[in-house]
Amino acid sequence: MSANKTDATLVIVDDHPIVIEGLQSLLQGEEGLHIVQSFTTGGAFLSFLKEQPHIDIVLLDITLPDLNGVEVCREIKIHAPDTKILIISNHNERSIIMQMLQQGASGYLLKNASGDELVHCIHEVLNGRIALSAEITAIMTRPVQNELKQIPHLTKREKQVLGMIAAGRTSASIADELCVSQFTVETHRRNLMQKFDASNTAALIKMAVEQRLL
Repeated sequence: MSANKTDATLVIVDDHPIVIEGLQSLLQGEEGLHIVQSFTTGGAFLSFLKEQPHIDIVLLDITLPDLNGVEVCREIKIHAPDTKILIISNHNERSIIMQMLQQGASGYLLKNASGDELVHCIHEVLNGRIALSAEITAIMTRPVQNELKQIPHLTKREKQVLGMIAAGRTSASIADELCVSQFTVETHRRNLMQKFDASNTAALIKMAVEQRLL
């Protein structure tokens, strides 16, 4: 692809040469884009970027043989903060998507996305917008597991006990204050753990905070 002064410069970083060839083929005739170079390791790309920091957009895989995508993203933003990053990956875990966006990526799409979707996401990112493929958008808007769980119904006494547990009180001191037996307090504690499906006290408190019951 011959470069014009107005063309956006693009680099591809993926450890599979066949993927690089596929992306190059898809983008070869795309007006306004100039593929500068491609790399199969994060280290080689970062060395190149330090010498030529004026790259408009990087198509970046997360799984590379030497560095992971998080490290590469972080380094890009240090050495070339204006360079846009579009993640192209097979990883569809919500936590990984969030991590890459938090590290400075401007877009994320899966490798099963269509060519049209790829081109659209590239232009969205170049125009300063966050670009997510349709499948990634569906993953990110899906309620997380904790959100799917109903907020457990607690009795007034269970709420009292929960607050005291969160304050670090022992079952014995809770029993003394509430004028009940320690066995009764332990029963409340077990019921709370079951209602929140918590495996330990720390998990119980964390979930209660998330559900805004503390």
